[in-house]
Amino acid sequence: MKKILVVFTGGTIGSVATNCTIDTSGSASFKLIELFQQLYPNQQNIHFETIQPLQILSENLAPPAWQSLITAIESAQPELFDGIIITHGTDTLAYTACALGFYFNASKIPILLVSSDYPLENAKANGLENFICAVEFILQINKAGVFVPYQNQHQITQVHKGTRLTCSLQLGGDFFSAQNKSFMQFENRQFSLLNQAIPNTPVQNTLLKPVFSDRILMIKPYPGLDYKSFNLKKVDTVLHDLYHSGTACTSMQWGENHSLLEFIKHCKKLGISVHLAPAIKSADTYQSTKALIEQGAEIIWNMSIEAAYVKLLLAYGNFDDKQDIFNFINQDIAGEHID
Repeated sequence: MKKILVVFTGGTIGSVATNCTIDTSGSASFKLIELFQQLYPNQQNIHFETIQPLQILSENLAPPAWQSLITAIESAQPELFDGIIITHGTDTLAYTACALGFYFNASKIPILLVSSDYPLENAKANGLENFICAVEFILQINKAGVFVPYQNQHQITQVHKGTRLTCSLQLGGDFFSAQNKSFMQFENRQFSLLNQAIPNTPVQNTLLKPVFSDRILMIKPYPGLDYKSFNLKKVDTVLHDLYHSGTACTSMQWGENHSLLEFIKHCKKLGISVHLAPAIKSADTYQSTKALIEQGAEIIWNMSIEAAYVKLLLAYGNFDDKQDIFNFINQDIAGEHID
């Protein structure tokens, strides 16, 4: 018999729609297992155990919630189970997938995050199909690591590596891996490998404390961004997002307060490092990107912005030595590096 730990945290998959309002409900969480058992009435070789350490809509999540989630999972003795399924909302799904992917990089069992685009009572909801994929992954594939099965509307269900999942596109609910390189797909209750380049296990296990720094500032670029708007008093490092070509404004044409180059100079004076992501390392680089590197910015190469952000939180939460932080950020911990 396979033992599966189901960890409920809320989200749309654990919500109901009442009076035109969607909110979490304690009963909705367990509805997922009921629906699965109705669909598989003869599935007697699975024993589900459940815990519910959180009950929130995922837009309300902050890094301390990850610590609570990790503590609950470890207290449940994951080594006693064949796999773990965590229900989660979609808004911050990619960030939690990265957090668990990095922290549980040495896991011996599969850990899967399952979400739903609509409450389960809605006929359009994909939550049950995502849950079925997660269960079948544990039964059929049983590979260690953190994964996210997700069925985009009218598409085949994809299985994403946790540290490669990106946030859903604007005004939509579909999910993709970085560079659209999913790990597997799930069709007709069968899995097929899509991306062999994704490692199944890390080169070496990296033991971490579930401590996420609260002194990381992430900045998104946009035309007219004014860097003088930021208060840096409680900041250890800045993660600056980049445009799709790995660039950001370096021009002084519109004033020095709009130039990332000048902002990096200012951060240097305050002893604050500046990291840039995402960017793919290649032979040819834009002049603006070269200027940022020459000014002292540290680029986190070949990694999604979500993975870079969470990795920085863990780096500064776990290490004090700058070399240890550098090594952790640049080492491929959980298959996050994009080839």
